[in-house]
Amino acid sequence: MNVTSSKVEDITVIEASGNIDSKTAPEFERTALAAILGQSKVMIDLTNVEFLSSAGLRVLLMIYRQVKAKNGNVVLAGTSEEIQDVMSNTGFLSFFITVDTPQEGLKTLKAA
Repeated sequence: MNVTSSKVEDITVIEASGNIDSKTAPEFERTALAAILGQSKVMIDLTNVEFLSSAGLRVLLMIYRQVKAKNGNVVLAGTSEEIQDVMSNTGFLSFFITVDTPQEGLKTLKAA
């Protein structure tokens, strides 16, 4: 798994690739939580994430809670059908704004 963070104007972009599971979730958590500190517009690009375990879902929920505490929004971009199914079945999907592409995610957050 690889995870990076960057800024596009006032939007924090977290991009992950590979699998987010019990082995890789701690790295995802460290990078993501450091990047979103004090931020209210966050996009998580999951376009290149093949698998998301319950450990990954826990990190997404942590991100959501921290951003919502700042009255912000979290957009998930590029989630696969399988990941959307898992998130839908666990009730997690309702917490996030989901879009098909990172470009749509940036557009959505700029309008927020």
